[in-house]
Amino acid sequence: MSLAPALMVAAVFVWLGMVIAISFLEAPLKFRAPNVTLPIGLGIGRLVFRALNLVEVLLAIVIVVACIACPPPARIITALAVAGGALGLQIAAVRPRLNRRSDQVLAGLDAPRSRGHYAYVGLEVIKVLALAFAGALLLST
Repeated sequence: MSLAPALMVAAVFVWLGMVIAISFLEAPLKFRAPNVTLPIGLGIGRLVFRALNLVEVLLAIVIVVACIACPPPARIITALAVAGGALGLQIAAVRPRLNRRSDQVLAGLDAPRSRGHYAYVGLEVIKVLALAFAGALLLST
């Protein structure tokens, strides 16, 4: 396997692992830890998801560069585009709404529960499935 496909495989599986570990393990568990209040959990979550999204964007850039250097089959590009699109929607549309709500909670206001979390989780599921599919296809080519 040449460098570009190897980088693509590595970036896809690192990205997949990070999303699973943070979104589906760390995020829900942090609120079960002793003495973690809602404001503390929200503060931690904002930092963690900002960092996760930054790393996701960097990994997506690595994948795009690798795709340019050594174009994979269309079905792999499609799966990667779905993952990238889900990330783009999270960053551009969902996170700003979630940040506004968490700003209200952190300011001490009794903000209503946000349905934005469901959108974010739904996009995470789409991203995980797309990355797993792309990764499996990359390993089989």
